[in-house]
Amino acid sequence: MDLKSALNIASTVLAVLIVGLILLQPKGVGLSRSFSGFGGFYRSKRGLERLIFILTIISSLAFVTALLATLYFR
Repeated sequence: MDLKSALNIASTVLAVLIVGLILLQPKGVGLSRSFSGFGGFYRSKRGLERLIFILTIISSLAFVTALLATLYFR
């Protein structure tokens, strides 16, 4: 397996992982409520919710890195 196909596989796996992590995140304050100020309240993320949030950020950065590497090694 060459580098290009390995990067393509990694990008696909990371994309599926990101979708799964986003779907696992709890339903919180939506974008409209956060700007309008109606309803809801601010609370900090704790425990598993925080871990899922951090894993989403890390996997998103890895996905972008894999895509840029795919473009570079084209």
